[in-house]
Amino acid sequence: MMKPKILSQNMSNPTPLIATRGMSPTQRTLRRFRRNRLAVVSLGIILLITLAAIFADWISPQSPYAVDLMNLRKPPSPTHWLGTDPSGRDVFARVVHGARVSLAVGVLSVALYVAVGTFLGLLSGFYGGWIDTLLMRVSDTVMALPSLLLTLMLVTLTEPNLTNIILAISLSRWPSITRLVRAQVLSVREREFVIAAHSIGVPAHLLMTRHLLPNVTAPIIVSASFGVASAILAEASLSFLGLGVRPPTPTWGEMLNSAQSISVLGGMPWFWIPPGLMVAICVLCINFVGDGLRDAFDPRMRAEEK
Repeated sequence: MMKPKILSQNMSNPTPLIATRGMSPTQRTLRRFRRNRLAVVSLGIILLITLAAIFADWISPQSPYAVDLMNLRKPPSPTHWLGTDPSGRDVFARVVHGARVSLAVGVLSVALYVAVGTFLGLLSGFYGGWIDTLLMRVSDTVMALPSLLLTLMLVTLTEPNLTNIILAISLSRWPSITRLVRAQVLSVREREFVIAAHSIGVPAHLLMTRHLLPNVTAPIIVSASFGVASAILAEASLSFLGLGVRPPTPTWGEMLNSAQSISVLGGMPWFWIPPGLMVAICVLCINFVGDGLRDAFDPRMRAEEK
């Protein structure tokens, strides 16, 4: 088999650049992402956590809701792998089932505000005028408030449950996506293919969905990946403050909220260390994946491969 032709080699990066002629843009992006081994490993860890959350009922031998008054505050044992909490519930089962809430909040809230922000950003960047002015002033107003403070206020005004938490996080974070998409659209709409499509009478909705949106997808994906980590931290913060999903529904933040006393912090490390580690590992891995996606979509990387 013939070896691929080496095009060039950056002295700061000893890895040779291999010819990518004949590859599709998607294949080139995936190839660049696979070069980032930390991002690939992080993606694998996230997939394992996701699978554990999906199959939590089969993975955990105990129920996360079952109260065992005979085994209160017990350390790890063959029966309870991570011990029990002050109510006698299995910590391992609650950690595994708590991943469902954290991942659901992270993914669903980001999907919601990315959809809303992308739509508003397309409208603002494409039409301009009073629509652009109105949307930008509203986004400026929302962004003037700290996102966590605004989320706290929205959850406090409503009943703290999973649906309201997702809506509150989405309502406090859509302006960032709107402004990102608007900036991308303002640069793309001046390109020749958009002007040519407009000159032959392509409708506005087709211009936005078929010509503008595909060319602004990369920064949206990168921003969304970091947004998932931020949303997971927001949910954990709300639960830690007592404004998250109500017990006995297991969440990582709720478990940390139950471990605020000195006796639990000093005498029951098996109760608060696992959920704290899961939050840290999940957020770090998602951020590493976001870094890998940012590098994979970086136009400068594309230029080096040509």
